[in-house]
Amino acid sequence: MKYNFLKTAFVLGSAIALASCTKLDEKLDSALTLPQAQALTNADQLLKATYNSMQDALTSQDRFISLSEHSTDEMVGPTRSTDWDDNGVWRVIHTHNWDADHQQVTATFENLLIMQFNATNVLNFNPSPAQAAEARFLRAFSMWATLDGWNQVPYRPTGTSLSAAPIVLKGGQALDTIISELNAIIPTLGTAAKNRANKNAARALLMKCYLNRAVYTSNRKSFTFAAADMNQVITLADQIISSGSYSLNSNYFAQFGPSNNTSTENIFTYGGGVTENQGRSGNNVRSRWHMSMHYNQNPGGWNGFTTLSDFYNKFEAVDKRRGAAFPVSGYNNPGGRVNVGFLVGQQYDLGNDTLLKDRNGNLLVFTPAVALSESNPATLERSGIRVVKYAPDFASDDNPANEFAFIRYADVLLMKAEALLRTNNAPAGLLIVNNLRSVRGATALATLTEQNLLDERGRELYWEGWRRNDQIRFGTFLAANQLKPNVSADKYLLFPIPNNDLAANPSLVQNTGY
Repeated sequence: MKYNFLKTAFVLGSAIALASCTKLDEKLDSALTLPQAQALTNADQLLKATYNSMQDALTSQDRFISLSEHSTDEMVGPTRSTDWDDNGVWRVIHTHNWDADHQQVTATFENLLIMQFNATNVLNFNPSPAQAAEARFLRAFSMWATLDGWNQVPYRPTGTSLSAAPIVLKGGQALDTIISELNAIIPTLGTAAKNRANKNAARALLMKCYLNRAVYTSNRKSFTFAAADMNQVITLADQIISSGSYSLNSNYFAQFGPSNNTSTENIFTYGGGVTENQGRSGNNVRSRWHMSMHYNQNPGGWNGFTTLSDFYNKFEAVDKRRGAAFPVSGYNNPGGRVNVGFLVGQQYDLGNDTLLKDRNGNLLVFTPAVALSESNPATLERSGIRVVKYAPDFASDDNPANEFAFIRYADVLLMKAEALLRTNNAPAGLLIVNNLRSVRGATALATLTEQNLLDERGRELYWEGWRRNDQIRFGTFLAANQLKPNVSADKYLLFPIPNNDLAANPSLVQNTGY
């Protein structure tokens, strides 16, 4: 096998590092044989690079999280005068008006393919069985995200040339490949580290596959859930539950704080030891507070994204998930002010409990009302309820200790409850949901319906990147919402294949309607 040096140099991160101190005779567009490439790097270095590629694909505020949340009723990125305009990219996502040249659609698709490419590359460098299993999990994760968003997955089976255009798997064919991969690696994956691929992370991702099989094998608008798929979800959930490794935590925001690597609820996270000393400036968790907080808040923000009042109003006042005073090392918070969850009303300097003002001298009072475009100086910086899911880590704002929580135990429980509901066992599902609500301080539901289960998933998993996936499965994604007055066309159930990728790979076909 030969490697095109120009096309694969970005993958061989360790080779690039070595190039700074080792003379390379290869020229641009020259070919490396596999033994030559193996002399420059190894499977361990490439596996670290694959974990790092999750940052570009999945954690930035303008990639997968944007497509998964701005497109729903949970998140909006208002333009504030000229601030956050960015040529309208945020408004277009929220109102379902994107096209095949939208920069976030393009970048997310391509970053996911790079993540898959990196994972496949690990398998060409003599990995140990454990390393190969981790790489295959990361490849399956990126393939699942691509399937979920675009329904077409460019894919290179292990051992094929990395310089040739990949084949394209669609719908059920892609899903079956992902399921087969996950089942194959579960026996080899470890169980200890949350921030590495592990057995229960693979089981939880399999649950996502079976829960959404009806969606992925249909037109995404009209589908019927098969009892066999729901029973698989229940079985996998029971395997995770019976492992005894997880329990619900009464401190909801501990799952997202700077010490969340010890959380009893987190199953698969990104950050901490995985990214240490790998040439990356943190794991981008900092964007989760900066992207919403005002400039003058502790520790400062970008005065950007908000939630919608209709979504906020789904929470009871007693629900701990709505907001809390979470201890952080950077300030004392003598007033016990809410600093995580939904920030609404007057905001305070959390070091001395004095009233904060915006940059125009107005009291910094976050209002439930928000518009897609704000121009009134009196409300410009104050409109919209802000959301802080991850408590800031003041010790290292650029490289925080918080780990991204991709898969959580609460999600596993809610997926099991949904599978029970869809197999006509709503009472059993209701017990699961009400136990979760009790731990979160919310009152019990009288019955379990599709609507209140979707609402519960929103209350539990808000701003974590699951809302679009959930709304499509529950049939509400195209519906009008507070700042999207019209029902969307069916084509928006999928994202378009970026035009430059269509040109590069003739096996890709533009999704219907674009």
